[in-house]
Amino acid sequence: MQTNFTLAQLADPNVAESERILRKCVHCGFCTATCPTYVLLGDELDSPRGRIYLIKEMFEHGRAATKTIVTHIDRCLSCLACMTTCPSSVHYMHLVDNARRHIEETFVRPFLDRMLRLLIATVMPSPTRFRLALVAALIARPFRRLLPARLGAMLALAPRALPSRSAAGGTGIYPAIGQRRARVALLSSCVQPVLAPAIDEATIRVLTRLGCEVEVARGSGCCGALTHHIGRESDARASAIANIAVWSESISGGGLDAIISNASGCGTMVKDYGHLFRNDPVWRDKAAQISSLTRDVSEFIAERKLLDGTSPLAGLFTVAYHDACSLQHGQRVIEQPRRLLTRLGFAIAAIDEGHLCCGSAGSYNLLQPELAQALRDRKARHIVATGAAIVATGNIGCMVQLRGALDRPVVHTIELIDWATGGPRPAAVDTVAGLENGASLA
Repeated sequence: MQTNFTLAQLADPNVAESERILRKCVHCGFCTATCPTYVLLGDELDSPRGRIYLIKEMFEHGRAATKTIVTHIDRCLSCLACMTTCPSSVHYMHLVDNARRHIEETFVRPFLDRMLRLLIATVMPSPTRFRLALVAALIARPFRRLLPARLGAMLALAPRALPSRSAAGGTGIYPAIGQRRARVALLSSCVQPVLAPAIDEATIRVLTRLGCEVEVARGSGCCGALTHHIGRESDARASAIANIAVWSESISGGGLDAIISNASGCGTMVKDYGHLFRNDPVWRDKAAQISSLTRDVSEFIAERKLLDGTSPLAGLFTVAYHDACSLQHGQRVIEQPRRLLTRLGFAIAAIDEGHLCCGSAGSYNLLQPELAQALRDRKARHIVATGAAIVATGNIGCMVQLRGALDRPVVHTIELIDWATGGPRPAAVDTVAGLENGASLA
C-alpha cells in the first residue's frame, strides 16, 4: 500500500510503526473471509482491509477520529484471524492498537459510552471492585430489561451466583511434588479469580504434580489488556509495569523458567510487553525478558514434555475444543492443547468455523452486545453439531460467553488435564455417567 507521510509525522514512533505496517498491505482481501464482522455484516469497512484504509486516511492526514472511523474500529474484535490469514504478514494487531489510542486522544464519545468505558477500566482490572460489581449485578439483574441495551447485556453476562473465594491459588510459593523440574510464576489475572477461581487452583495442582514450583507473586495482577484494547494506554502501561517489576524481582531472586498464563487474552498481552515498551529505555529490556518467558499453560506443559501416561478417563469423553482467538491467532498455540487432551485419552471433536470468534473478545460482549450475541449463537450451533458432551477452551472470556448459549459444561482445558491426572472433577461437570461415550447433557 502506498503511503504519503511527512517526515514530521514519522517522527512519532507510533505513526512510523503504523506506516511500516500499512505499506505491507497489498489489498488482496484474503482477510475478509476470516473476519467475523465482515462475515456477519458484509460491509467492506467492517473488514480488516476496510479498517486499514480508514486508519491510513486518519493517520496520513493527521486527522482526529470521526464518528464513522470510530464506529468501524469499535466493531473490530481484535480476534486477529486476519493476521493468521494474511499472506503479507500485516501486523494488524499493532495497527489497530495505535488507532484505538488515537481515537481515545482525539474523539469525544457520547456521555453514556464514556461512562461505560470508564466503568470497565475502573472495575474489571480490580478483583475487589469486580466482585463488588457482580454482587450489585445480582441485585439489579431482575431489572435488566428496563436498562439501556449495553447495561442490560452486562447484567445478562453476570453469573447467577458467585463462587467462593479460593481456598488455594492465592499469593505464595507452591512447592513441586517430588523432584523439582522447573520454577514458574503464575499470572493470576483480574477477572478469572473472581469468576472461576478453580482454574488457578487446577493450574497449580497440575504444575506442582508435574514437578514445577509455582510462585504467585504478591503485586502481580491485571495484565493491562482490558484497558489497552479500549485505547487507555497509560492505564495499560501502569498494569504492565507492576507485573514487570514483580516478576523481574522473582527472576533476580530465585530465577524463573517461565511465566505461566492460563487466560489466553492475558498471555497474548504479556507476550507483547516487549513491543509495548520498545521505546522506553527504563523498562524495555525487562519487558522483553518477561515476554520471552511467557507461555500459555498448555504450551508450557507440551513444550517441556511434562505430561506422561494416559488417564483413567480415557475413551469416556468426547470434547469439543474451542480455540480462543487470543490463543490460536494471538499466540499461535493451536495443536498443543489438542495433543495434551488426546494424550490423556479424550476424543477431540472438530468445530466448524473454528477460526471465527465467539464474540467475547475481552470487553467486546459488553460494548457491542448485538454483534457479540450473533457470533456466540453461531459458534454455539457449530458446537452442538459436534455432539460432544464437554466444551474445553483456554480463556475465561470464552467460557463466560459460551455458557450462556449451551446446554453442556464449558470448562478450561487445564481443568480437564487436572481431572485426568488425579485432580477433582470440574464443578461444571455433573456426573461421569451422564457424560460417558460423549453423550449430550441436553
